[in-house]
Amino acid sequence: MNPQVDESCVLVDGPWTHRFVSANGSRFHVVEAGTGPTVLLLHGFPEFWWAWHEVLPALADAGFRAVAVDMRGYGATDKPPRGYDGYTLAADVTGLIRALGERSAVLVGAGFGGMIAWTAAAFHPKLVRRLVVLGAAHPLRLRAALVVDPRGQTAAAAPTLKFQLPRYEHVLTRDNAALVREYLARWGGPGWVNGPAFADYAERCRTAMRIPQAAFCAMEGYRWSFRSVLRLHGYRFVKLMQQPIVVPTLQLHGALDTAILPRTAQGSGRYVSAAYEWQLLENVGHFPHVEQPEQVVGEILRWAKQ
Repeated sequence: MNPQVDESCVLVDGPWTHRFVSANGSRFHVVEAGTGPTVLLLHGFPEFWWAWHEVLPALADAGFRAVAVDMRGYGATDKPPRGYDGYTLAADVTGLIRALGERSAVLVGAGFGGMIAWTAAAFHPKLVRRLVVLGAAHPLRLRAALVVDPRGQTAAAAPTLKFQLPRYEHVLTRDNAALVREYLARWGGPGWVNGPAFADYAERCRTAMRIPQAAFCAMEGYRWSFRSVLRLHGYRFVKLMQQPIVVPTLQLHGALDTAILPRTAQGSGRYVSAAYEWQLLENVGHFPHVEQPEQVVGEILRWAKQ
């Protein structure tokens, strides 16, 4: 039997403040450090706000107000049974920017959080001052790659395609969420996975995924992405995402990313009409923010200050 876990496991002490913010009809757990222009940090799967534990204080020291959030359904944030469609998740982000008292923010998203960041910037450009995306292709670029690159991106996406199976969340949380560690090891760069920090990071993510309902909620975003293809609101989503992104965008991608292949992500620039920059990070996998936090902080600061 898995021992019981509650939300308090993500309230880790450090040079930051934990608080709860209401936005878009839900209560979000946010972790804040520093004062200045706001940088909002969105984690991916299978992570929680801790994905940014090294980035947060570094941004704060550089004169920014850094805010990492537990995304809808994760960590200590509310876990409603619905609201994991692209529209709602994007509205969560822009609602958070307003709830934090800001008119706009620099938005940084990693992995699935990067997909939401692309969407928020497309749907609500006035609220996003600058965009930084790590380990995430533009949603339409990913959709195209899944069709035209069966041996590449489709094969790489195989683990997440299993999320369509009913009650797969019980597989995810089996053996104290052992599968979470497997995903991190499969998608991370070998230098990080075989390094000293990996075991602690994987353990924290495994624990957070065992919070009641967190695994179900984590699956739902992927389920919507897949099932919406054949539905009217999915068609509308694609039409809206075809609008060019008018927010200056920096895209950082690990050369060793096996979840979203570099060749998939690289085509995302065609959807950006504003200033755009692509950087391939050598010896880095799907989690640049944890694998090379100093390099990522440097790039975020460079982009945010321009």
